[in-house]
Amino acid sequence: MSTVSKNTAAHGHDAPKHPYHLVDASAWPMLSAFAAGAFCVGILLYMHNKGTTGLFLGLAFVLLCMFGWWRDVVKESRTSAHTPVVQIGLRLGVVLFIASEVMFFAAFFWAYFNASLLPVGGVWPPKGITTFDPLDLPLLNTLILLLSGTTVTWAHHALLHGDREGLKNGLLCTVLLGVLFLGCQALEYSHAAFSIKDGIYPSTFFLATGFHGFHVFIGTVFLAVCYFRALKGDFTEKQHVGFESAAWYWHFVDVVWLFLFVSIYIFGA
Repeated sequence: MSTVSKNTAAHGHDAPKHPYHLVDASAWPMLSAFAAGAFCVGILLYMHNKGTTGLFLGLAFVLLCMFGWWRDVVKESRTSAHTPVVQIGLRLGVVLFIASEVMFFAAFFWAYFNASLLPVGGVWPPKGITTFDPLDLPLLNTLILLLSGTTVTWAHHALLHGDREGLKNGLLCTVLLGVLFLGCQALEYSHAAFSIKDGIYPSTFFLATGFHGFHVFIGTVFLAVCYFRALKGDFTEKQHVGFESAAWYWHFVDVVWLFLFVSIYIFGA
């Protein structure tokens, strides 16, 4: 999507005779494509020991395009552009995105169970690997995420019933719990008795839990943006696709963690 569409009919009418949103021409799609290409080139240069300049420039370009493009979508949401029909399309897009994320994590679970159910040497975890106690920080992080799922649901329920303060407080609590989860995960990593180079167990452990942590970070930023939008008066009972998308994404992150906790921390121990 692009800047706020004028959406006026060609013959001078003030409003379109259809429920769809015809977006104006925008440079963001093309700029985003170039940014993604530059970022990939920067990654390749970094892998070949050519420095990190290209990597960080590409990343900055990507973040700039994301900010600009999504800023324009937020502007659209404040107009009549997001009709009920348009909102259906936006929700479907979020559902398909989350479905792609499910397949992304399915690859990590596949690698983990492929290694653990038929382990080399017949022992899992491999000899010499000291795993985390699942009833220590992993259990605390599980409780934190489960609690955050209730607070984001509280915020959603408050919005549907016109309780603006409940919306703001629920979002703020969820953001703080997301930050707390990331802090606990960083603390856990700092006490790990193995590194990612120590074999298949550490590799699958850090990839699965690390990418989940990255998704928690994305979800926390997503909800923080929703919080600041709520402070500015955005979102209504009937039009809150942005917040709804963030809530769906957060619940997805919660569910993935439950599978990680059971399969890696409990079964893997």
